[in-house]
Amino acid sequence: MDVTHLAAVDSSRAARVLSEVRSARLAGQPAPVAPRPVIERSWERMLRGGVDPDHDFRADPLSREEVQRRRETSVLRHVLPVLREGLLAAADVAHHIMVVADEDGRVLWREGSPPVLRKADGLGFELGADWREDVVGTNGVGTPAVVRRPVQVFASEHFVRSQAGWTCAGAPLTDPRDGRLLGVVDVSGPLETMHPATLAWVGSVAKLAEARLREMHVESLERLRAVAAPVLARAGVRALAVDPDGWTAAVSGMPYVRRVALPKSLSAGPRWLPALGLCSVEPLAGGWLLSAAAGEPVPHGPARIVLDLRQARHWSVEVHGGAGSWARELSPRHAELLYLLAVHRSGRSAAGLAGDVFGDPARTVTVRAEMSRVRRYLGAFLEHRPYRFAEDAEVEVLLPEDPRHLLPHSTAPAVSRRRGSASPP
Repeated sequence: MDVTHLAAVDSSRAARVLSEVRSARLAGQPAPVAPRPVIERSWERMLRGGVDPDHDFRADPLSREEVQRRRETSVLRHVLPVLREGLLAAADVAHHIMVVADEDGRVLWREGSPPVLRKADGLGFELGADWREDVVGTNGVGTPAVVRRPVQVFASEHFVRSQAGWTCAGAPLTDPRDGRLLGVVDVSGPLETMHPATLAWVGSVAKLAEARLREMHVESLERLRAVAAPVLARAGVRALAVDPDGWTAAVSGMPYVRRVALPKSLSAGPRWLPALGLCSVEPLAGGWLLSAAAGEPVPHGPARIVLDLRQARHWSVEVHGGAGSWARELSPRHAELLYLLAVHRSGRSAAGLAGDVFGDPARTVTVRAEMSRVRRYLGAFLEHRPYRFAEDAEVEVLLPEDPRHLLPHSTAPAVSRRRGSASPP
């Protein structure tokens, strides 16, 4: 049964059916119809996490000052005009509200029908509220953030009973440069306002917002390129200009690299960077000028990456390239992830890695967070969408002599399956 289409025809009947489905599942009994897969997986996460289905929990909302601070620092403030133009006029007519939350699930903006806004207040769906899935259950803000795709949640598809009179459709907003979650845009309203086309509508507007972010990034690189051009021409050294996130705007006298992995806190002066070796760092309007130090090699040609998994609890990655060599000790989780990427040179999606490591493809948020940490030190040699080693990188894996000692404490299903093979990938 397609509940979303039934709800468009008879929302009351659809709500009754979903209430029966929810009650049966919570009681461990056969349900009259199966819940939609995205909803069923969310309910399973709620049950594992101990979310109370009959009593809503409301974390303290952020103060007005903190909401304002987050608004001023959130990248999402730049796409509010796109979201408002695409959603607000129709939402107001349809008795909906538009809600924009940040990557932490905190509501930063709420606009739309005044009567619906008042109803949302009664649910705790207010400015500064925490609507993460593991806090308030299956919903149109928290669930899209977990599964990283648009999700519609209708009536008793909400895990917590108090939200059963509500309908929501939310879509994640991601940074088009690196896939990082920026937040979620959601359109919500009373039960009777549900329409099956709402999900596609919200998802399309979210894509328009991401396209605007992509345009803004290109524009910022063009401005930085204009600032850097005369500096590079006068400097006469091997150098490149990058934005604060390491994206290259201009290069002189050295091979082009798309992005340079920068430390979290970068300051002017001599610095050693994995992709460049020793270099001089100078601030530019909108970024940094990275100049190769005299006599220092500049990266050229493919890098050689050695993943050493021979000794338990002493796993490491070594990088050998034109800028010299360096090594880093790995945590158990990073050792697992890099081993799996070495095995799958064509790449793995976040869902694929989540299945490999946790046996649960839905745990993409955890995987993306860990891969973000890996990319801080291996960013020059890793790609994403899917996650993979750079095509021109030579990757060697050193395995223990006894395959049973491969990451012995790992419970990752994919690693367990490979303990029976002694051959490196």
